[in-house]
Amino acid sequence: MRACQITGKTAQTGNTVSHSNAKSKRRFHVNLQKKRFFIPEEDKWIELKVSAAGIRNINKKGISACLKEAKEKGYLS
Repeated sequence: MRACQITGKTAQTGNTVSHSNAKSKRRFHVNLQKKRFFIPEEDKWIELKVSAAGIRNINKKGISACLKEAKEKGYLS
């Protein structure tokens, strides 16, 4: 599934609007990256599918706090 494992972000829907103002459905996908993070408490590496916003959250709060939040919210199994 295309979802961030930290923030839970998924694709949104919207319209493509042409020059004639005709509208057709489209999707705005999440900016997902596969990234490895080191968890010093467990002394191991994990690989996550994380959005750009998720990477910023990890840089701000730390990997351990973000993993704990994601597990509580059900984004990470």
